[in-house]
Order: sequence, then structure tokens, then C-alpha cells
Amino acid sequence: MSPVLGSVFWLLVTLGVLVTFHEFGHYWVARRCGVRVLRFSVGFGRPLWRRVAKDGTEYQIAAIPLGGYVKMLDAREGDVSPAQRDEEFTGKSVWKRIAIVAAGPAFNLIFTIAAFWAMYMIGKPDVAPVITAEPGSVAAVAGIRPGDRIVAMNGDPVGNWSEATEVLANGLLGNDPLPVRVTGTDGAQRDVVLPLQNLNANGDIGKRFTQLGLGLQLPAIVGQVVPGDPASLAGMRIGDRILAVNGKPVSDFGDFTKLVPEQAAISPRIAVTVQRDGQPKTFEITARMKSEQGQPTRWLVGVAPRPMEEATLRYGPARAFSESLRATWTGTASTFNLIGKMLSGEASTKNLSGVIGIAQVANDSANRGLGWFLNFLALVSLSLAILNLLPIPVLDGGHLLYYLIELIKGSPVSERTMIAGQYVGIVLLFTLMGLAFFNDIQRMLVS
Repeated sequence: MSPVLGSVFWLLVTLGVLVTFHEFGHYWVARRCGVRVLRFSVGFGRPLWRRVAKDGTEYQIAAIPLGGYVKMLDAREGDVSPAQRDEEFTGKSVWKRIAIVAAGPAFNLIFTIAAFWAMYMIGKPDVAPVITAEPGSVAAVAGIRPGDRIVAMNGDPVGNWSEATEVLANGLLGNDPLPVRVTGTDGAQRDVVLPLQNLNANGDIGKRFTQLGLGLQLPAIVGQVVPGDPASLAGMRIGDRILAVNGKPVSDFGDFTKLVPEQAAISPRIAVTVQRDGQPKTFEITARMKSEQGQPTRWLVGVAPRPMEEATLRYGPARAFSESLRATWTGTASTFNLIGKMLSGEASTKNLSGVIGIAQVANDSANRGLGWFLNFLALVSLSLAILNLLPIPVLDGGHLLYYLIELIKGSPVSERTMIAGQYVGIVLLFTLMGLAFFNDIQRMLVS
């Protein structure tokens, strides 16, 4: 499946699952509160599939998959017969109306915990946080060396690269120095402070991360030698540790992939020095211009790196559940941290992603396995829960705000105020959607 089709497919799967679960929350609690549900719709617009149940509720899947709704019997939308008044929404107590509206985000929160729980029991393949830093970068100047293994950040233990990037992403939203404890290649631990306050990219996390210059290290160890290619013909073997290319030192496989075309452009015959059985050995290799996997032709010698060290998290049911609660809490705190910093101007609105960005991440996570896709679903579900609780009219949080005002003043908010609020909410919502869509397009053009 092509990346575009894959992105569309997994976006539809994501929205279908999460929207259905969210709307089912409203539906289930409304029925328990005695409210008549007229329609349960996944998607907007023209129905693609529709069925009317015996109780009169209409279930449908509509053409525009960007959301859904539950239509209840509501006196504000038309006359209600005396026989059905006890099933009408606005006639219920304010506490029942609050429960019905809050049920959507609450079910998204339940889904988040369940998805994280399943992820931790299945296991999410990950890699060890063995890192390197671009020469001269902020991380390199701070003291990060090739081959360092992160063991703690901000005083909390770190077991894999995902945990490290999560802490780093939160740190990059602000300007506070980030303390990191690493274990060097010599086995000794040392403390390094990443000076995030020295980064200047107007709050754009992606650009700040690039400026930091921190990344995973791919060891300069040969993991595959292609038969018949120059390296194989010269005598290189799996397990060789690459030390230099034409005398230029190699610290990781990234250095090797840069040096080969650079040196081969001067002369295709290059000298590659490796360490084998503790002894240095130099091979004279004649590089070839070659294309791999549809990429443009370039100078290659026919070797691939050894896979990174795995660090998969997998727990039993009890530990997995406690970890799912921790992940949900951490994700909630991170989301509110991002919202707060964007409102204060510390973080850029360029960090927002829209439908295109979500589709791309959905496809990528699905291709990486079930554990990664469950993690993605959990994070998107949590984001939907938090977004819907924001006090913006037209969202669940806006309705909850009206009901809280009703509790305080003892009477419902006037219809005129609610209509004005709906217009304000629509403008705010479309502004956010437009900004996120613009960010997605800009990222595609830049990349």
C-alpha cells in the first residue's frame, strides 16, 4: 500500500474507532438518564449506511468522517409531544445533562487507559537510548559523546528512546536547562546539563530539536554485507567495527554513510579501516554508483549496519494497568503544558498538527506494529478528550460551561447567549483547524 493510501486508510480507522467510542459515551449515558436518542451518527453529511432500530433510534455512517454526533429528543429543535416530554433532553436535571455531555470525553479517557494497558501487555518494540551528538551542536558542547546511554532525565529513570524523547519534547517547550545522566562507553556515569535556554526557534519543537543536535547512535558495526558488492569482494565481514574511511575517523554508522560518497566522489577507490578480533585491518574498496529502493544513484560499497539494541517494554496485567495510568497522567500533563505555553507565547502554534499530520503518524505507527498503533490511538484519544473539554462553545466543554453557569445562577443561560456563543465557538474551532492544516502543508513543503 502506498504511503498516501496507507495514511488515508489508517486515518479512517483511527477516526472510526475513536469517534464511535466518544459518541457511544454520550449515547450510553443518555439512555441511562432516560433521554430518547433519535440518531447515532459516525461522520457528517450524506448517509452511506443507515439502519433504524426497533426503539426508533437511527444508526448511520455518513460520508464526511471528521467526527460524529448523537441527536437526542430536544425541545429547542422542535415540538415535543406530551407523551415524550419525560424523554426530552432539556427537561432533565442539570446534573443529568452534565453527565451526558461529559460522557464523551470520559469514554475517550477510558479508551486511552485501555489502549495503553493493551500496549504494555503486548509490548511496544523500542530501542535503547544510546545517543550521539552532531559535532559542534548544543548537545555536543554540553558534553554528550557518541555512544552515551541515557539512564535518567530530570531525575527520572529512562529505559528507551521513546521515554527519552517524551521528556525532551516537554523540555523543548520551555527554556529551562535539562539535567541528563548518561553512562559513557567506558562504563562510567556522568551528569550533563542540556542548555535548552540557548535554543532559539520561536518555540517550534522540531526546529529546537534540530538545533540541539541530539540523536540515536547507530553503531559503526557491519550487520550485513551484500554478496558481490565491493565490500564483500574486498573481504569485509559481518561484525567488523568501522574505524575510518581514508583516514577520517568514524564514530557511528552515520559518519560512514556520509564519508563513503564524499570520499568516493574524489576517487572511487577508498581505504576502509575496521577492527576485527581486536586488531585493525584496512581494505581497499572500489565504490560503485548504485540505486537502492528507488533512491537516486549514489556511491555505495554494499554494507548495512547492525540493528540497534532493542528495549521493548512488556508487563503482566497488573503492572501494565499501573503503567497505563501513569502514561495517561503524563500525557495529560504534557498536553496541558503545551496548551499553556502556546497561550503564553512560550511555544509556537506551529506545534499544532491537523488531519494530514495525524494521517501520516497513523500510517507510520501502524507499519511499526500493533504496540505502536495502540500507543498512537491512546494519545489521539487523550487529545480528543482534552480538546472536547476546553470551554469553547460547540464543544462538550462549552456546554459544560453553560450548565455550570446554570447551577450558579439557578436558571439556564439565555438562548441569545447560547447562539452568540455558538458563533464564537465555530470561529475559534475553524481558526484552530485552519492553523493546524496550514502547519501540515508547510511541513510537507519544507520536507
